Order: sequence, then structure tokens, then C-alpha cells
Amino acid sequence: MMSTRTILLAILSAAVPSVQGASSAFAATQTFSSASGPIQVETIVDGLQYPWALAFLPDGRMLVTERPGRLRIVTADGKTSEPVAGLPQVFARGQGGLLDVAVDRAFSQNRTIYFCFAEPFQSGGRTALARARLAEGPYIEEMRIVFRQDGPVSSGNHFGCRIVQMPDNTLFLTMGDHFTTRNEAQNLSNHLGKIVRIAPDGAVPNDNPFLGRRGVKPEIWSYGHRNAQGAAINPVSGKLWMHEHGPRGGDEINIPQAGKNYGWPVIGFGIDYNGAKIHEGTQKAGMEQPIRQWTPVIAPSGMAFYTGSLFPKWKNNLFIGGLASQALVRLELDGEKVTKEERLLQEMKERIRDVRAGPDGALWLLTDSPDGQLLRLTPGE
Repeated sequence: MMSTRTILLAILSAAVPSVQGASSAFAATQTFSSASGPIQVETIVDGLQYPWALAFLPDGRMLVTERPGRLRIVTADGKTSEPVAGLPQVFARGQGGLLDVAVDRAFSQNRTIYFCFAEPFQSGGRTALARARLAEGPYIEEMRIVFRQDGPVSSGNHFGCRIVQMPDNTLFLTMGDHFTTRNEAQNLSNHLGKIVRIAPDGAVPNDNPFLGRRGVKPEIWSYGHRNAQGAAINPVSGKLWMHEHGPRGGDEINIPQAGKNYGWPVIGFGIDYNGAKIHEGTQKAGMEQPIRQWTPVIAPSGMAFYTGSLFPKWKNNLFIGGLASQALVRLELDGEKVTKEERLLQEMKERIRDVRAGPDGALWLLTDSPDGQLLRLTPGE
């Protein structure tokens, strides 16, 4: 009897030519230990230049972004397309470039995708969100930028840029504070250090918390964030969860609620990179506490709740990529409390940029490197 993986690979092996610089066909397989038993890691593609995000199409193929400004289509057996044509110019400096990508919930009918990127503006860059129709070729058409971040521009840091589409089709987009302008995270007249919520066409939903308030950007959902590079829907509660980078200490997981202030830079758990004090303290009236903080930092990027069947012991666990920690961080939850943490794959010594739960029940990872990899994580023998 054919395995699920064999059937999936047979379906997806056609129609996407491989390209120079990307090797495929499960070139390497490694086995590592975990508290739940051995886990196997297969290298599906390597040679990706700073890959940042992946998203699954309904047929199981993946969209993969590379920070310099390329979007590729990859099959489950590693066949990798030429860069998708028609993307806009990106501000590929420092942490900037082409960042997250998401597939519309009705993609099978409308072929709509969303991607966020650092858009060149004035002397720097700002976070922008575009929607487009993905055509075979591959190329995009009918592209439209539906949101542009307002506020002081970035010279190359803290763009945020994770996209989540909710069941009501509204879009959440995370916004960084641009590093040198951290106090703007408390300023409601711009989008820095905020989570924004918009309709798929860029309109402001009529139940946004600051709609109609004079001098306040109506797209804002929550504020007081530093640099959020992970966001996902909790499958049990249906709520949006996100994490954000701290400086030296104070990475956080938050559950952003409408109109709430999450404190940056007034409160927090870290210090500045030069050792200087940043915060007034760790708590203050009117400012929310994280449900988890890390000091020292893990440098989180990417976030996924696991709902597949390959790892039954990991059902509804939260997975976070670790950059500085070079780990895949697994968190067990009891409601909105973290009860246990396990750091996986540390022996690989790879910066984990993104993690997604695939339709095949596997966990899929991207490594942050000029020779980045797409990895597939399954139970070991």
C-alpha cells in the first residue's frame, strides 16, 4: 500500500522545473532525538538565499520567499520554479526585503495571494502589504498594494511583516518599530510598533478599536510592540497569537486584543544592546503582560500551531523558530499558559526563520542563511 508521502509526491512532482542553485530530491536525511521519540529531518531544497516565509497552496505546492526579492513555487519533492515574475522592487537592506507570504482562504476560486515586504520609500524603507493573482508561468497579475505603513522610515531594521487571515477574511499584519524610533510604538498617529487589521482590499473594518478616533490610525488593532516576526491563529480558542523580539532579553508571546497596549518600550524584560536601561519596569497600569518571555532571548521568527496527525503527542502544541537560539522551540499549552518547553534540532546549528504545519502532517522549516534550506520534519523510525 502506498504511503501518504508517496501519494503526495506522485501528485506534486510535475510542472515545476528545477533551477540552478537549488538542489532537491531529499538530498540529506538526519535523525534527532526529542522527548516524544526520534524525529527525521529531510532537506527538500537548499541554495535558497535568505528564505523568509513559506505558504501552502491547495494542491500542496509551496510558495517560498527569498529576502532579496524573489518568490518561488516549490513542490513537495523539491522541484523549484524560476522566480515568480511581476513582483515589485523591495528595500533589500539589513532585515528588509521580501518577507511574508499568505494564500487567500478562497484561493481555489480567486487565486489571490498576499505578500508583505520592505518597500523603498524616501531614504529608507517601510512595510507594505500587496495582494495579487497568482498565474501559471509563474507570474503575478492584478497586483495592488493595499496597505503602506505610515511613520518614520527604517534604515534596514524591524519591519515586522507577518500576515494572518482570520475566518472573517480580515487580515492582521505585524509592524516593527524600525529600531531607532522605538518610542513611536506608543504613538497612535502612525503604524510603527503596531498590529494592524484591514479587509482584503485594504479597507478598515467597521469594528476596529480606534475607528473614528481623531488623530489615531484606524487600521491599528494593538500597539506597544517591538518587532513581531511570528503570528498564528490558536486552533482551540480561535484567537490571534504573536511573538516579538526583545533587545537583550525580553522576547515575548502575546495574545493581542483590540485596542490594548503591550508596553514597548515603556515596560519589558530586557536591556539595550549597550547594557543601558530601557524600561520603566516590567509592568505598569494600562499595559498588558506577555504570556511568555525569554531572557536570554531565543530571537523568535515564524510560528505555527500543530494540528496534524503524524505527531499525535504534539497536537495543538505551539512551534516557534529560533534564530539566535538555533532551535525549533516546542511549547505545550494549557489554555493561555505555557506549561512546558522543549528545544529541538539544536545539533543542526541552524537559524530557523519560519515554521509551518503542512497538509501532509509534517512540520516544514526554513533556515536563515545565504544557502538556506527548506526542511521537512517527520517522525523517525
